Amino acid sequence: MASEEASLRALESLMTEFFHNCTTNERKREIEELLNNFAQQIGAWRFCLYFLSSTRNDYVMMYSLTVFENLINKMWLGVPSQDKMEIRSCLPKLLLAHHKTLPYFIRNKLCKVIVDIGRQDWPMFYHDFFTNILQLIQSPVTTPLGLIMLKTTSEELACPREDLSVARKEELRKLLLDQVQTVLGLLTGILESIWDKHSVTAATPPPSPTSGESGDLLSSLLQSPSAAKLLNQPIPILDTDSEYICSLALECLAHLFSWIPLSTSITPSLLTTIFHFARFGCDTRVRKMSSVNGSSQNSVLGQERGRLGVLAMSCINELMSKNCVPMEFEEYLLRMFQQTFYLLQKITKENNAHTVKSRLEELDESYIEKFTDFLRLFVSVHLRRIESYSQFPVVEFLALLFKYTFHQPTHEGYFSCLDIWTLFLDYLTSKIKSRLADKEAVLNRYEDALVLLLTEVLNRIQFRYNQAQLEELDDETLDDDQTEWQRYLRQSLEVVAKVMELLPTHAFSTLFPVLQDNLEVYLGLQQFVVTSGTGHRLNITAENDCRRLHCSLRDLSSLLQAVGRLAEYFIGDVFAARFNDALTVVERLVKVTLYGSQIKLYNIETAVPSVLKPDLIDVHAQSLAALQAYAHWLAQFYSEVHRQNPEQFISLVSTALEAITPLISSKVQEKLLLSACHLLVSLATTVRPVFLISIPAVQKVFNRITDTSAQRLPDKAQVLVCRALSNVLLLPWPNLPESEQQWAVRSTNHASLISALTREYRQLKSNAILPQRKVQLEDTKVIIHQTLSVLEDIVESISGESTKSRQICYQSLQESVQVSLALFPAFIHQSDVTDEMLSFFLTLFQGLRVQMGVPFTEQIIQTFLNMFTREQLAESILHEGSTGCRVVEKFLKILQVVVQEPGQVFKPFLPSVISLCMEQVYPIIAERSSPDVKAELFELLFRVLHHNWRYFFKSSVLASVQRGVAEEQMENEAQFSAIMQAFGQSFLQPDIHLFKQNLFYLETLNTKQKLYHKKIFRTTMLFQFVNVLLQVLVHKSHDLLQEEIGIATYNMASVDFDGFYSAFLPEFLASCDGVDSNQKNVLGRNFKMDRDLPSFTQNVHRLVNDLRYYRLCNDSLPPGTVKL
Repeated sequence: MASEEASLRALESLMTEFFHNCTTNERKREIEELLNNFAQQIGAWRFCLYFLSSTRNDYVMMYSLTVFENLINKMWLGVPSQDKMEIRSCLPKLLLAHHKTLPYFIRNKLCKVIVDIGRQDWPMFYHDFFTNILQLIQSPVTTPLGLIMLKTTSEELACPREDLSVARKEELRKLLLDQVQTVLGLLTGILESIWDKHSVTAATPPPSPTSGESGDLLSSLLQSPSAAKLLNQPIPILDTDSEYICSLALECLAHLFSWIPLSTSITPSLLTTIFHFARFGCDTRVRKMSSVNGSSQNSVLGQERGRLGVLAMSCINELMSKNCVPMEFEEYLLRMFQQTFYLLQKITKENNAHTVKSRLEELDESYIEKFTDFLRLFVSVHLRRIESYSQFPVVEFLALLFKYTFHQPTHEGYFSCLDIWTLFLDYLTSKIKSRLADKEAVLNRYEDALVLLLTEVLNRIQFRYNQAQLEELDDETLDDDQTEWQRYLRQSLEVVAKVMELLPTHAFSTLFPVLQDNLEVYLGLQQFVVTSGTGHRLNITAENDCRRLHCSLRDLSSLLQAVGRLAEYFIGDVFAARFNDALTVVERLVKVTLYGSQIKLYNIETAVPSVLKPDLIDVHAQSLAALQAYAHWLAQFYSEVHRQNPEQFISLVSTALEAITPLISSKVQEKLLLSACHLLVSLATTVRPVFLISIPAVQKVFNRITDTSAQRLPDKAQVLVCRALSNVLLLPWPNLPESEQQWAVRSTNHASLISALTREYRQLKSNAILPQRKVQLEDTKVIIHQTLSVLEDIVESISGESTKSRQICYQSLQESVQVSLALFPAFIHQSDVTDEMLSFFLTLFQGLRVQMGVPFTEQIIQTFLNMFTREQLAESILHEGSTGCRVVEKFLKILQVVVQEPGQVFKPFLPSVISLCMEQVYPIIAERSSPDVKAELFELLFRVLHHNWRYFFKSSVLASVQRGVAEEQMENEAQFSAIMQAFGQSFLQPDIHLFKQNLFYLETLNTKQKLYHKKIFRTTMLFQFVNVLLQVLVHKSHDLLQEEIGIATYNMASVDFDGFYSAFLPEFLASCDGVDSNQKNVLGRNFKMDRDLPSFTQNVHRLVNDLRYYRLCNDSLPPGTVKL
């Protein structure tokens, strides 16, 4: 034994050295290599067995177990059967002898190694594997060990990783399912006996006023008084060992429930027992005891007991998350809900000593999380099933959920509960839509609950009622484009909106008075405005008044957002019925916006400028945004009254414009300026009143924008105002015939507007050709950026409008477009300018290509094709970084628009477009790993094929009639093959997005144009593609797309199943390396000759899995192994 002894000492010192913090990385690598070489030796396991039984060094034990793990999972096939028998008998003995003294992580690892053997050898060579586990569980001394083995078995055998053949995976699952009933029986027995044993000894405390918790809801929830009595027993006090065993048993159950189907083997007594343990989580007495006794051990005990509650809830949630419920299990489900709602009632019970919130704060956070998960699963998966049971009191459940929601101790908890309400409201809405007949009955049942919910959610967003909590929310840091406060408000308003959809009158009468109250405060500020030397000042200085004003303004801002969110519920069919409410709102909003602009609250001096000034600006901006939300309502109002008495409408729009115009200035804060601009755009685009152009306020804006001496607005605002003014002139007026549209005047006005906006830009043409100094170049770039961003936006906003609007727009823009084309070559090396120019041209092609006419369009395309030489493309893609790539992508996008155009007009460009793609762009990007440009290039190639199929396949109807079969004529074959080759190449690259996109393109071409059936594809490409797809599955490089790849493989193979089964599959298997001929035969035999999609894809995945498994086995055989 000396050599083993010496090896052990050497290994211990190596391990100690390896983990010592002074050891260099170089030395660590040497040690690692040494250890790996040792592990690879045949028979190394004998040393490891000795190490395990003779050392106390954790590192050495862990290393030895890793050697075993490697041996069993990767080399087991090649281990002589005598050695296997020895390992199978020694490791369990070792575990039994030392499990009490081993550190838990070593013990768990040893359990896993034994389970790994079972995974390979049970039941054939290791027949007592599972019976041993059951015996361990049944013997009191080894129960914990047995439970750890059971959980590990469930984890490793029920859903094994992929190093097993499909047949073995199926066999293991079946073997485990046969054991389920026994195992569940055992676990039920353990939990019940521990509960009963401790219940008997627990002295029953005298009934205190708080412990009499039966009655109220219980009687309606639990049909049998005995069940209520059972759940009211005091919770037993467990010793540490019992607690540990219970937690292991519950962990086992949670994992078992994750894969076993719902069936009668999950008995009522098991469910009741789990619920008993769920009570541990909602028992605040446990915590009190630990804090009274003061010793740390007791408080640890308290946490442990809380953990039992969490584990029990995990079991319940595993069962709840299964959507497929067999008939015989429904009754069990109902019982589960009744018991959980008993717990919910316990948690939300108020009494003298406790508010609900303080009670929830005392519970374990994870318990609350699990409980909320349960409620979410109940509402989303089971409510429709349970609501029909007459004995289930849904309304009382909502009352409990209401209490639970509004006493959540954390914001996240509250958000999760709001999600549950949203699910419930969606359920109600869809139920009412599907059963319109008893709509009233459904609504009456839930009306009180919904009104309560609405009121409480509204209170929660107001500082007036909820200041302490709201001030904790962060309104600075953006996460997913919104701050914590914005997310809070948005989620709350979604709930308000959903209630509004169900109960419009109630919702409105709840919300509007609250808005009114805060508006009074805001409108009353005028009396406190005093004129000071520097301007206006708000004469409110007392700290308390400032704080109250701050709260009121914050609330007003939130309520304005709420009113805006509800705008959609006043239009369409209900316009007339809810007209008066909407009119009241819009009149108030118009009044408020005008008031804000007139007394210029955004520029006023205040006592606390850092707080009140942003508040005042925000309220003003929100009032404009809320009014904008009613644009569709105004448009409907306009169409109803434009003939008879439009005075009221005209007055609303004119007043709104008076509120907007003073704000369109570069001196106004951007937040407020943009709100005003957006409202102006909505009035011009959505409402489109005929009198807009003649309102003095609008003319003032025209003059301001076209006046070159006035200071330019910030970019965003300038673009919006120009869009609004252009739309005023371009968009057809609603409710008027063509003859009354005054196109001639509007066309002249539009031309002069565009002319004024592009004056400087058009002057660039004359000196663009001259070399420019640096400063000059920067100025030129600014002019190009400012002008093109405005023009591009104008074109984009009318691209879906009538022909007349587009014609006028193009007439006005014509000169600027020609200037742009003339400037383009001068800036081809300035990728930032080219980027903007191509954006503009892309928008023109998308929106105005018909108006531009064929000759000019041809000229543009020709110019681009000439400019983008191979050298220029290479410079853009390879040397100019992301901007250069964007330029090329936009150019390809323009070509996408061109090749999609129906008719013959642009067909002459196809050859040069294809050659640009295949001979110039593709060679540059094909070998680059970066995804830049590739997606756009392949989309262009797809469009070329999809919209120009006849360019490649000229099948005439006459020819097919004459020959009886469609013998297709193929043209431009070389180009077609090159494109297909490029698609095939793209499947060999790691970029998963490109792979998915291109697979979709091929499938679309097959659906629409029968690509896979074409002779050229069928005879020269089909099986190359199938081969590539199968290799991708075998290499697991694009695993997320397994399903799509399986379907595409089927669609390709189904074109020629005979060829697939007789020629391709045998060839594919013959070419597979790493598997022997016998294994290849098995793989071929297992691939049944099915011709339906589900069976075929199943066969494909089986082939791929087993091929990988065989390779793994063969790699693990010792060298020189002879296989028969």
